Amino acid sequence: MTAAGPDIADIGALRERLAEQTTVTPVIRCAAIEDEIGGGTRVFAKLEFLQRTGTFKARAALATLYALSPEQLAAGVTAVSAGNHAIATAYAAQALGTSAKVVMIRAANPSRIEACRSYGAEVVLADDVHEAFEVAERIQNDEDRYFVHPFEGPAVATGTGIVGLEICEQCDDFDTVIVPVGGGGLIGGIANVVKRLRPACEVIGVEPEGADTMHRSLASGKPMRIDSVRTIADSLGAPFALPYSFGLCQLHVDRLTMVDDPQLRRAMGYLFGVMKIAVEPACAASTAALLGPLRHELAGKRVMLVMCGSNIDWATFAEQAIFDDDAA
Repeated sequence: MTAAGPDIADIGALRERLAEQTTVTPVIRCAAIEDEIGGGTRVFAKLEFLQRTGTFKARAALATLYALSPEQLAAGVTAVSAGNHAIATAYAAQALGTSAKVVMIRAANPSRIEACRSYGAEVVLADDVHEAFEVAERIQNDEDRYFVHPFEGPAVATGTGIVGLEICEQCDDFDTVIVPVGGGGLIGGIANVVKRLRPACEVIGVEPEGADTMHRSLASGKPMRIDSVRTIADSLGAPFALPYSFGLCQLHVDRLTMVDDPQLRRAMGYLFGVMKIAVEPACAASTAALLGPLRHELAGKRVMLVMCGSNIDWATFAEQAIFDDDAA
């Protein structure tokens, strides 16, 4: 470890350790998006929604559990999540032969709750994200389960750093990488690697307007919290920032941008129309940013989009996505 984040050697070693439980997700060139933007822009996408459990979260959860002592692992784990992190924690617990008791928001998509249970996890429901963290803390104290944090800590950054390592190996040259931001665990890990291997590359984070925790934190110079999450991108709905992931963002992320829910909805419909992929709002955030606030300033650049998750059922997707002739 260094003050700036996990070392590349440690990230590479973790990748080898996780080889049996994770997959190397592809990077593809997005010709349809290039045609939409024009101006010689080249667009690539890291399809991390094809990862085990449907999101990048499996890497971080496995990294955390592998770092536990035998005694900690035997006691079991707990987690808080709108869905993706809970699913990943349940998967990691099953893979390593322990139990998981996860706390999810009552309004979470039923398919995500069922996915957790399919991996053998016990699911406890809470009314909102703040209550969910309180419930998980009680479980941690009462049952001595290890709390697997959704975005904070060196293990998370080492796990998500593998995404950055793969991107740098799979794409010879890119000018900018756009990463969805919730608590900062994904972008912190990716940025730590990209800035070491491709220091000239610009790292841009994208948050939904209804969950602008990292915007507020970077503006104030310290981790901040928000009162409530108001966005369809619930996977990006971190109610607060924390020191480690905030520090990585402060060190390595060049800037942030924001998109609103209509832009997320249109990006979901657009991706289905041009790439035939049905992804959750958080996954569409990088595309929404490129087609929206970053469209003109990144013209002519080589842009890497991180597409982070696809845990959404068709009924919810059809309800949320906007399918029109002007999806961009």
